[in-house]
Amino acid sequence: MRTPPSASHTLYELVARAGSPLAVWAPLPLRLVVGYGFMSHGLAKLGRGPEHFTGVLDAIGMPEPALLAWLTIIIELFGGLAVLIGVGVPLISLPMAIILVVAILTVHLPYGFSSIKLLAVTPSGAQFGAPGYETDLLYLAALAALVFGGSGPFALDNVIGRWLGNRYKR
Repeated sequence: MRTPPSASHTLYELVARAGSPLAVWAPLPLRLVVGYGFMSHGLAKLGRGPEHFTGVLDAIGMPEPALLAWLTIIIELFGGLAVLIGVGVPLISLPMAIILVVAILTVHLPYGFSSIKLLAVTPSGAQFGAPGYETDLLYLAALAALVFGGSGPFALDNVIGRWLGNRYKR
């Protein structure tokens, strides 16, 4: 007979116990892809120059475009890093989700769901149309899975949690 789980078990641990032994690894690829993806977008904005992204935000009518450009870059870089290493994911996920929702509503929504619109294949390569909101929804779903299910193995939060747990047991 199974004993009921204690209140100290996370949803992540309960799901991992109920399913495949490999289920504990499910959050790891999500963290790696989401963290890397956000960081690469932040680095791209920084690489082109924040003033370029400021111009984009100004063109779509965002208030305080220079401030929002820098906030977005910082959240993408440091939020992506936090997700990648698994520290503070529930906290950083909210501003990351806000960036995604704003991108959906201000840029991607008019282009529909699909993120890949193959227009033509030419000798120079494939030609694509404007992306829809599909990828943003996938990022939102991955963030939600990490928030509700936990950051999984190799997350710095696990190390910090064990350290704090041992520290307060004394």
